[in-house]
Amino acid sequence: MAQIARECIGEGARPVRVLLFDKTPDSNWSVAWHQDRVVAVRERAEVPGFGPWSIKDGVPHVEPPVAVLEGVATLRLHLDDCGADNAPLKVALGSHRLGLVPADRAAAVAEALPVEVCEAGAGDIWAYSTLVLHASERSRAHGHRRVLHVDFAAADLPEPLRWLDYVKE
Repeated sequence: MAQIARECIGEGARPVRVLLFDKTPDSNWSVAWHQDRVVAVRERAEVPGFGPWSIKDGVPHVEPPVAVLEGVATLRLHLDDCGADNAPLKVALGSHRLGLVPADRAAAVAEALPVEVCEAGAGDIWAYSTLVLHASERSRAHGHRRVLHVDFAAADLPEPLRWLDYVKE
């Protein structure tokens, strides 16, 4: 995954956040069209251009300037097959070039663009710009849809902010 990230955003690419999604018949959800607009950091620090702040699962998150988000790539490693019935990710092609899209306009903007449905087999990796508009439906399959979601960045955040999962050696 790191090599793919380096091809996308440069040699300094390293993981800065990792999430595991597991859709099952008992834990199933849909996600409306949106952009991933916040980054996870080690601790809150007031830096011009960064905000608003939120806490997710006890971790501080902040919306950075769009230039920071443009340097982040998301890679999704599929641990299970993800066919049309297993809630594949949908992405609005080219939407990452539009900057920040207001949440109340995300669906209309996405629907005006070509949409790619990202079906995958177990072991496949999808890579995309973190700013791309994306969505997914509830799964209609009877098993798991596990995806390891890894955000990579090549640049440091401005001091004193530090990426959550990155420690300089």
